Amino acid sequence: MLKSINAGPLSISYHETGSHTGWPVILLHGFPYDIAAYDDVAPILAAAGARIIIPFLRGFGPTHFLSAATPRSGEQAALGHDLLALLDALDLRAAILAGYDWGGRAACIVAALWPERVRGLVSQNSYNIQNIAQATEPLTPEAEHSLWYQYYFHTERGRLGLTRNRNALCRLLWRLWSPRWTFTDDAFNRTALSFDNPDFVAVVIHSYRHRFGLAPSDPAYIATEQRLAAQPAIIVPTITLDGDADGLLPLGNTAHHARHFTGPHQHRIIETGGHNLPQEHPAAFATAILDVRAMSAP
Repeated sequence: MLKSINAGPLSISYHETGSHTGWPVILLHGFPYDIAAYDDVAPILAAAGARIIIPFLRGFGPTHFLSAATPRSGEQAALGHDLLALLDALDLRAAILAGYDWGGRAACIVAALWPERVRGLVSQNSYNIQNIAQATEPLTPEAEHSLWYQYYFHTERGRLGLTRNRNALCRLLWRLWSPRWTFTDDAFNRTALSFDNPDFVAVVIHSYRHRFGLAPSDPAYIATEQRLAAQPAIIVPTITLDGDADGLLPLGNTAHHARHFTGPHQHRIIETGGHNLPQEHPAAFATAILDVRAMSAP
């Protein structure tokens, strides 16, 4: 069932399924995806007694800002605060959080800064909190090549390209980032409706400029960005995932990221998995959530 609730600066639209009295789990999508990524994950969790909440992130789908004066920020702190505000609005004292890409970043931020609100965490691509202070340090040429779209968004040409060609560009990213996933036109077109949000371009462009220090923070999130700059550890029970065919973030950062998890932690590699694991391998993603719930049981 699609619902909406005022949470912080947003009216957040979300799909809720499962038992309303079940154990709560929030599933968070990334860019350029939407809640359809969890279509096959949710029934598995519902069968295990979960209450499943799947929100559209800011700039996606029906989620919208309550005030025209609010900056259309896509920075990581904004995503974290949106998730925290959703927990508050739904009166959830604590929940399991699971996500990837932007959504995984939001989940990691809440787990790191407000661990009392998180029973367990599933995060694709491990520790997903940006180290903005290191953003100007070059990566390997191969890694830089995969970030072409981010550098494109740093330019006004890129903003115009995203505005005019958002579906074609996002479809290209789906193909490049999940080369072993054969998705259908219907699957992409259903998700692409979420890119028609009037704030989609502004939020996306700000996100990819802010993380490189090329756009200022929303003043409301400066203090949180300062906390995130310390790269805080995550102490809650966590399972991290990587796809071995992820065209954006190939395997290789796991050992570096592991030091950020100081609580119970497992890492799993999903064979043939790309950048959108919940939609590509829903059973593996759901299993990780069920297993992290078992890890967090008293």
